Amino acid sequence: MTTADPFGNGRPRVRQDDDERWWFVVDPVLIAAAVFITMLGVLLVYSATRGPATEVQPADTTLFERQTFFAFVGVSIAFVAALIDVRRIRALTPVGYLGLIGLLAGVLLIGVDVNGSQAWYSVAGFTFQPSEPGKLVLVVSLAAVLATAQVTIGRLVVTLALAGAPILLILAQPDMGTVLVYMVIVAAMIMMSEVRARVIVLLAIIGLTAVIGVFRSDVLADYQQNRLTVFLLDDAAVAELPEAVREVAYNAEQSQIAIGNGGLTGQGLFEGTQTASGLVPFQETDWIFSVAGEELGFRGAGLLLGVYALLLFRMWRIAVRATDRFDRLLTVGVMAMFLFQIFQSAGMAMGMMPVTGIPLPMVSYGGSSMITSLVALGLVLGVHRRRFDYTERS
Repeated sequence: MTTADPFGNGRPRVRQDDDERWWFVVDPVLIAAAVFITMLGVLLVYSATRGPATEVQPADTTLFERQTFFAFVGVSIAFVAALIDVRRIRALTPVGYLGLIGLLAGVLLIGVDVNGSQAWYSVAGFTFQPSEPGKLVLVVSLAAVLATAQVTIGRLVVTLALAGAPILLILAQPDMGTVLVYMVIVAAMIMMSEVRARVIVLLAIIGLTAVIGVFRSDVLADYQQNRLTVFLLDDAAVAELPEAVREVAYNAEQSQIAIGNGGLTGQGLFEGTQTASGLVPFQETDWIFSVAGEELGFRGAGLLLGVYALLLFRMWRIAVRATDRFDRLLTVGVMAMFLFQIFQSAGMAMGMMPVTGIPLPMVSYGGSSMITSLVALGLVLGVHRRRFDYTERS
């Protein structure tokens, strides 16, 4: 049965055979990798927050139960995201974008301050960070604008304006780590769209100038700028910094000690001495990779990164095989988000990257991050599924 091309490419399409195998439609490799990472992440959060478990004082399971609940909610929404019609996604983009701007503006007025950033809403004991799902809203919005045969200057201006509004609001919180994620998403999607190379070079120069301008302005306080550069300093230079920055350097040092304690094979799940003693602050969120390094060792942490690499490869494969520019750009944006967060979070724990507080996808504790990551994978699976909804007539 021949149908019109739903993406407007002007080519006849025919429905796939009814007996198509299900595993060609759902990409079981990507799903298995995501399930493995999520389950391991829940265990690492439990290890980081269980406390000293004794017969008198049992292990604390509060955050473990919450993270499990967040994972269940994320999987449920991801399932819906994988099945939703692409035209509905594009139709809801303006509403989602305006809602994001409203939430980011509102958090500056009524949000709660956590570690120097007013980036969270607090409701009934739960916190919600709108900039996390905002990453997906940005990805979908930019994909809708850039999904043309030739990106004109006008469309490029619209793209930068759409990205600039949430970035400026997040910068006002301030949350430089999330700003960096947004900037990476924008850069990756522009580079993979139909934009001329000379325009990309010009945008790179403008972007670099803007970053330098932020560091030289009063947007970021001195201690926040020092957080981003402290990993480059030696002990003598760190000793001359303000106390707040020395604490950041201390956190990074304890994280590296924990990873070093793990050695090749690790101290065993739930057996990490640095983890159990709580010497690494925020180890269930920002520094979760140190828990993996200490308890699972080089082999276990390397396996985790290897599964992440497999996940990214499957996303790249889906992007390459996508039948529509919108779907391709959507997958590229999600892939860029995952790649940068993995590289930054793991690198920060090992003392190789700035201290930014970027969560490790599907591993760090937090409902906003967990649900956003899983829904992002659901959207990517939807791109994969749509490739098999219709096939080219030979």
